[in-house]
Amino acid sequence: MPAPKFKIMIIWIASYPKSGNTYVRSFLSAYYYSKNGKFDFDLLLNIQQFPSQRFTNYKSYTFVNAAENWINNQKFFFDKKKTYFLKTHNTFENYYGNNFTSDSETLGAIYIVRDPRNIITSMCNHFSLTLDQALIKMTDDKASLSRKTADGDCSTFTFLGSWSNHYKSWKHNFKFKTLFIKYEDLYNNTYKEFEKIINFIEELTQENKPIDKRKFENSLETTSFDSLKKKENLNGFGESLAYDRNEKTNFFNLGFKNNWQKTLPKEISIKITSQFLEELKELNYE
Repeated sequence: MPAPKFKIMIIWIASYPKSGNTYVRSFLSAYYYSKNGKFDFDLLLNIQQFPSQRFTNYKSYTFVNAAENWINNQKFFFDKKKTYFLKTHNTFENYYGNNFTSDSETLGAIYIVRDPRNIITSMCNHFSLTLDQALIKMTDDKASLSRKTADGDCSTFTFLGSWSNHYKSWKHNFKFKTLFIKYEDLYNNTYKEFEKIINFIEELTQENKPIDKRKFENSLETTSFDSLKKKENLNGFGESLAYDRNEKTNFFNLGFKNNWQKTLPKEISIKITSQFLEELKELNYE
């Protein structure tokens, strides 16, 4: 993909955790980084996560210091010669005055949003949390994801904030173009939604290539949730936290079959609905 002059070409695949980020990332890696559109987990290496230690110029021993280096690391590791897709769970809110990125580093973003009443059970499965613990995290304005190394380095610090603030921070960003995709629409209108994503990327990069129908259809077929789940069952999935712990909990668990009306205790669903009522109405979640 060609790059305009004097601008880093990052396209963010952004979301609150357990909202379909890996699903979209899998499709894009199959479509853009394979010859025939057929997905393999190794293709995900083409779309890395940020922040991460892979993209850290030097160590940070406080969260503030890690946030101070977000943009510096983007400038250091990503040049102006090609387009980069990067996955992130970072909110677009600033952290003690430090912005996550800017229009100098970013070409655009794809943001996937999901009904928080379905997110919470997925978070419980992925992070080994109780429902109450997951609810506290989703409503915590200061929530984060962070892993310190043995020597105390916290360069991977990811500022989450609450689910509400996360969604609104990307929604109200006008520094660069952002395409909003509802997780549920990826199931209800799969072809149309992924077609929308490809067209958005082609517009951002100013290539405007027509969609390669064969690669597109192969990418859809081989990254369907059932296909990804089968691949994980056969080979494991290195990005699963349970994989590191040698546990049997799947990263690709219920997916689109996760229905909060059937799985979520009433008292928890009432709390989440009350907490995020404004956003649920805005997104037309019943």
